[in-house]
Amino acid sequence: MNQATNVFRAAVWMIGAIVSFSSMAVAGRAVSFEHDTFELMLYRSLVGLTVVLVVGGWSGTLRQITRRHMGWHFSRNISHFAGQNLWFYAITVAPLAQVFALEFTSPLWVTILAPFFLGERLTRTRALAAILGFIGILIVARPGVNALSPGLIAAGVAAIGFAGSAVFTRRLTRSETITCILFYLTSMQAVFGLIGAGYDGDISLPSAATLPWLVMIGFAGLIAHFCLTKALSLAPATVVIPIDFTRLPLIALIGMAFYAEPLDAFVFLGAAVIFGANFMNVRAEARSSG
Repeated sequence: MNQATNVFRAAVWMIGAIVSFSSMAVAGRAVSFEHDTFELMLYRSLVGLTVVLVVGGWSGTLRQITRRHMGWHFSRNISHFAGQNLWFYAITVAPLAQVFALEFTSPLWVTILAPFFLGERLTRTRALAAILGFIGILIVARPGVNALSPGLIAAGVAAIGFAGSAVFTRRLTRSETITCILFYLTSMQAVFGLIGAGYDGDISLPSAATLPWLVMIGFAGLIAHFCLTKALSLAPATVVIPIDFTRLPLIALIGMAFYAEPLDAFVFLGAAVIFGANFMNVRAEARSSG
């Protein structure tokens, strides 16, 4: 009964993550006419940093922030910054369902990168999952049918950036607390965003129309990852990952309803292959650790 309760609670947390990720995509499109991706990252990080400082001060965890492993923090955040920038660009120029489908390849890239940065072994199952994931990418993008668009290339590379971020985060969690990781995530990326947005001497300040959307982006990003982390703490990844994949039909319906984006059967077919590769890999990991 307790296990069933935890699975139910994990599902509720995943609903929060799914709504937050989808909200961030809609908000990113809403402000793209006025702010470039560097400005989006700047304002998102400033909102996130404010939340981290307020919550950390209230809970007394700010003392956990250390200056150890700054190289790992920098690597983690430059990787995430690049991935998130490319993702914000992709959602403005490519169908949302395709962007989300390609984003789901991130765990498979983690499989490929982990042996180099974490010393983890590349097993036969992990290699097969990576190959199947690549086949799924080809089905979603279909480079032979149409010229591969910049938006799809950006979405694919963004997934690699997110994977690098996950690998470095896993390395940091061996010695650092979540408050420490989130503090450097938001503060470093605020600096990166300021440099990127201000290199030409022109930073667009939030207007009355864009400010609510920017605040939503900042909160949605933190809430999504918090909900995902809580869900994984309550239930196995074999339960959480299938729930996370419901983001795809939801965002496809949003794209159809608000942006007149057609539903593409190949996107769902490719996403199913990517999901199968992820699920096979997670089940194998659960069995080996069980």
